[in-house]
Amino acid sequence: MDINITNPIFHDEAKAIAHLETSRWPDGATCPHCGSDRVRKMEGKTQAGMFLCNDCRDKFTVRTGSVMERSHVPLHKWLLATHIMAASKKGMSAAQMARMIGVTYKTAWFLCHRIREAMDEADGNTPLGGGDQAVVEADETYVGGKAKNRATRKPAAKKAVVALVERDGRARSFHVANVNAKHLRGLIVTNVHRSAHLMTDEATVYTGIGREFSGHSVVNHSAKEYVTTGGFKHSNTAENFFSIFKRGVIGTYHHMSEAHLGRYCREFDLRYNTREMSDGERAAAIVKGMVGRRLTYRRTDNLAA
Repeated sequence: MDINITNPIFHDEAKAIAHLETSRWPDGATCPHCGSDRVRKMEGKTQAGMFLCNDCRDKFTVRTGSVMERSHVPLHKWLLATHIMAASKKGMSAAQMARMIGVTYKTAWFLCHRIREAMDEADGNTPLGGGDQAVVEADETYVGGKAKNRATRKPAAKKAVVALVERDGRARSFHVANVNAKHLRGLIVTNVHRSAHLMTDEATVYTGIGREFSGHSVVNHSAKEYVTTGGFKHSNTAENFFSIFKRGVIGTYHHMSEAHLGRYCREFDLRYNTREMSDGERAAAIVKGMVGRRLTYRRTDNLAA
């Protein structure tokens, strides 16, 4: 890990608050409610870390309007958990996180999923492969145990994940209900630039979709074809992404709930897309991504209404 866990921001709450305030407001605090910069820091022990807006008269802290809002977990633990997840190439389980930062499993699970929410990159609307002669590889894999390994020998629950990976570029992965042309077409044409060259395996679901791009090449894995045409035709970039993803599934998480599989995909996407960054730079990017993504829960008694 390229992080110094003896850094005071991971152990001292006041230094953690100061670090987050500098990250969020490098030019001085602004009100997250009205946007005014006419704010002042409040005094006293009970108002520690709190600001008052002179325009809208609302109070706020560095947590306000972020995934950390209304959380009672100390900010230095939020920072430490964020840096650990940023530096863990194959992920960090909530059970291990709980042991490392000294919280309960439920708290660690809460932290990890909110940090994954902050790892959802802001460039999601920018299509992959927009450059000249860009190649985007599309491939799918399945998450879930094998039936032969189950005590009851019932069919294992398999969850499909599709990855779109630029060569020498970014990756974007998605959980899909079914791997068929109906489900994949909208996903691919939305996330891949039409000028890109699409590279896939021989699966027939890609045949019609490929016609919508500047070019479409197929690698026939069933015929033991892996790299042809002078190294141009291959899907090894997508396979490389999946090799890291599957090591996280097998070696770290063991099980990924279908309800949260999309967030795990965002986690592996961000670490892949920031592979040229140091762990500290990646963690700083995640901290900035926490702002504007507060998660709330609907009351269960309103769901039936």
